[in-house]
Amino acid sequence: MKLVWSSVAVERALAAKAYIAADNPNAAEKWATGLIRTVQKLKRLPRAGRVVPEIRLEEYRELIYGNYRIVYRVSANTVFILTVRHLRRLLELDDLGPEA
Repeated sequence: MKLVWSSVAVERALAAKAYIAADNPNAAEKWATGLIRTVQKLKRLPRAGRVVPEIRLEEYRELIYGNYRIVYRVSANTVFILTVRHLRRLLELDDLGPEA
């Protein structure tokens, strides 16, 4: 499986890392490394996450990583990482971008 990150997902992940780094730069690096490792697992197990409750379509799934949701879409041979959202924030369909 191929992994493709949307611009929204990259932007949100970098913003989360910056937010964490404001208090603890080492924790931010550790968080970012863990995020990448978590997403990399989708190459082998693309359906590892649960179906996104707000969407309820089998191809839209999410993994929980710490306090964040990694929302992605599975296609034939590609996993599209659509967004990274804090658990306390509601998922907005605009977050899913044109890849949705």
